[in-house]
Amino acid sequence: MPPPPPPPPPPICFPFTNNNKKPRRRLSWSSSDRSVPYRTHEMARRPSFSPDGSFAGGGAESITFHSDSEKYDDVPEMYPPPSAKDKKPKLGRGNSLSLPGLKRGNTVTGTKKSTMSNKWGGWGNGKNKEKDIPPTDDGMDEEEEAPIPIYKGPVRQNSRSTQASRSTQRTQDSQRTMTSQRSKESHRDNDLRRNNSSRSTVPKPRPPLMPQDSTSTLVGSAFERKINDRGSIRERPDTTERLDELRKLMLKDTLDYYVVPSEDAHQSEYVAPSDKRREYISGFSGSAGQAIITRSHAYLIVDSRYWLQAREQVDDNWDIVRVGSMPGEPKDWIDWITGRLNKGSRIGIDARMISHEKAQIMNSKIGHLDSKLVYPPQNLVDLVWKDKPPKPREPLYTQPIEYTGRDAISKINRIREWIKDQPAAMPAYTKGDPSPQHMHVGTLIVSLSQIAYTLNLRGTDIPYNPLFHAYLFIGLDSATVFVDSSKVDDLVSEYLATIHVERKDYTELWPFLRRRPWGEGKLLISPQTSYAISLMLTNFRYTVMPSHVEHMMAIKNEVEIDGMRRAYLRDGVSFVRFFAWLESKLAEGYDITEYEAASRLTEFRKKNKNFMGLAYENISASGPNAALPHYSPRKLTAKMIDRETPYVNDSGGQYRDGTCDTTRTVHFGRPSSDQCEAYTRVLQGHIAIDAAIFPEGTSGHQLDVLARKALWKDGMNYNHGTGHGVGSFLTVHEGPHSFSNSTALQPGHVITNEPGFYLEGRWGIRIESALVVKRVKTRGNFNGDIWLGFERLTCVPIQTRMVKENMLTKEEKTWLKEHNQRCWDLLAPYLKEDKRALKWLEREVKRGFGLASAPGGVAIEWD
Repeated sequence: MPPPPPPPPPPICFPFTNNNKKPRRRLSWSSSDRSVPYRTHEMARRPSFSPDGSFAGGGAESITFHSDSEKYDDVPEMYPPPSAKDKKPKLGRGNSLSLPGLKRGNTVTGTKKSTMSNKWGGWGNGKNKEKDIPPTDDGMDEEEEAPIPIYKGPVRQNSRSTQASRSTQRTQDSQRTMTSQRSKESHRDNDLRRNNSSRSTVPKPRPPLMPQDSTSTLVGSAFERKINDRGSIRERPDTTERLDELRKLMLKDTLDYYVVPSEDAHQSEYVAPSDKRREYISGFSGSAGQAIITRSHAYLIVDSRYWLQAREQVDDNWDIVRVGSMPGEPKDWIDWITGRLNKGSRIGIDARMISHEKAQIMNSKIGHLDSKLVYPPQNLVDLVWKDKPPKPREPLYTQPIEYTGRDAISKINRIREWIKDQPAAMPAYTKGDPSPQHMHVGTLIVSLSQIAYTLNLRGTDIPYNPLFHAYLFIGLDSATVFVDSSKVDDLVSEYLATIHVERKDYTELWPFLRRRPWGEGKLLISPQTSYAISLMLTNFRYTVMPSHVEHMMAIKNEVEIDGMRRAYLRDGVSFVRFFAWLESKLAEGYDITEYEAASRLTEFRKKNKNFMGLAYENISASGPNAALPHYSPRKLTAKMIDRETPYVNDSGGQYRDGTCDTTRTVHFGRPSSDQCEAYTRVLQGHIAIDAAIFPEGTSGHQLDVLARKALWKDGMNYNHGTGHGVGSFLTVHEGPHSFSNSTALQPGHVITNEPGFYLEGRWGIRIESALVVKRVKTRGNFNGDIWLGFERLTCVPIQTRMVKENMLTKEEKTWLKEHNQRCWDLLAPYLKEDKRALKWLEREVKRGFGLASAPGGVAIEWD
């Protein structure tokens, strides 16, 4: 007997007007604290009834979830070929839809075959099926590459479902896999009950994935990591024992304070797992902050970006100290600690983990108190850290000139010219000509991104950053890189020989500095060089100057800029596919967590040409989490994406030809007036920066007010910077330019434009695009000045649903319409095979400002 029909719909139903919540359906496994009671199921293996089902979407639909941890392995540079374009999606078992090559009960199921497949969702077929996949051009590039293997995934039941979804959201297929709770409680006859019971299936325990099953394939092992993902669970550790052991070591060295910075020996913002000492001792995982331990207290020093995150992650042993630019707050950790010192205090710190600049500032501030910095021979946290991860040992690889636009030899020669151009470092009291000991004969580069840039090499030592641990010495007639031999294979070794760079082991730097093989002259070092190196060289052997390599790296050449244009175009395609997928699933009644959304966007990116990994950890935030600028969702604690508050996605990919950083804020329901006003003010600041024209020599700090002016009108502001430099397949944060310092913007600088507003505990808004500085022609030319402006690299539509039209000027409306139209012109050709994404993009481009008004004042929106 067929199942009973669903209840009829009400006679009229305007969106957002009824008080009954739409029944929700779980998209995939997750844990949530939603108020709607869910019935928890174990994820059970189910045989697939549609092993060959497919969806006529783009190649990025053929996905399977992976862990958020990325490795910079080589990826085929082509989208997987679309298949079965004539098939349409259809609801199937477990309230699911079918994607090509993917059989999950939480996504998409295709049409059912007449007989059940003996294979479990196609798993175990392995690479034998790859030969049957015809190569197809994806439209993104003309180059022919081998397609990414498409593996079939298992059917996976929705782990949680509401009673309403079981009774009203079922289809004929989905009713066969789940028992209707309402049917059990109804007064139907026994025959009907028996028929319903016979069609239901009871979830069975999931057997372990064996090597002969899916774990022997790429997707199989990834799916296993998805289910048994423990790396994404961030628990609050008990730091009592760690602090007790650390304080015992402090007593041996008679230390009153011990400072644990977040940086490594290269002053990196992002560090390898083996260098996360601050995170180990405190439990705080943010990218910036210092732990300061005394004999009786422990303090975590963080700025405004991490106040709420720190409160959630550290235990009761720690006091959180807020630093920043607010009145009454210390400027930084140095300002805080110098205000608390007693006479004769001893402050311990690893000399490798503090820069020359900060050590000099610290020493100057504590000298009058007869206090001093003490440098223990070993890092005290390393002595306490019993299960410390090993140092990375992955091999290096070259970055071809087709992406860099400049070979390593020419970069090294340019650095040597800079060394020769520096005047002799003579004391003021010295008379006569400079002697050889006053001349500069070399430079020591410690920044990992600068070393990778100079040598055109990349590595995998730092998560989300294609860098490797090394030091680089460049003399007037020689060059030496200090890197572990295990990371240098024969190809890289031959490459280093061709660019005339000698290799020494990473630990040989210190004997090298002690022997001083460069002779009598001085070395040039940057202020960010570790203080341990300064101590080793002594004051008479070095001169501190801003790094010239940082300046070279910041000004992108035309090849790098063209590469970043292509990278942002690919990333924009992924964003459009992601937002189209997310909006459609929410509209269909699925419950999706922040973590699941972030994972799906990563999967879309993985299909892009030249994709190497994520540029940073995905920021996928809804509701109160969106008010945390650096929030990253975790699998077991992520919240559901709701339709009442804005959803913020700040993410980017690492591509061989560019690093991407984009933020968009969207709303999936009816935004409130406060949300619309804040969003419009943020958008006005975003437009003001993007459209700015300024004379040569203008700094980013001078333009910063443009981003905040509209917000200030309504008493709003944000505590983070307006933007930062971006590397070319390097780090997502690059200097020296930004909107927060006095460095003059120059043509070739790439910088982000990201104003925002955050209502603590409720919601947040941020809009970010990447810009490249370029020369512009103006109608006038006052005194022959050179005028600069911006070219927008980011190609992702800006949602207009939250825009208040009456707040925008005519020019701002024109800018917004032209931006979205530009996105259509550039992205539509790559979305021809993805009808859902193409339709979403077209709707976003044609959408008016705000929500349309229906008769009677009801706001509705027509698709």
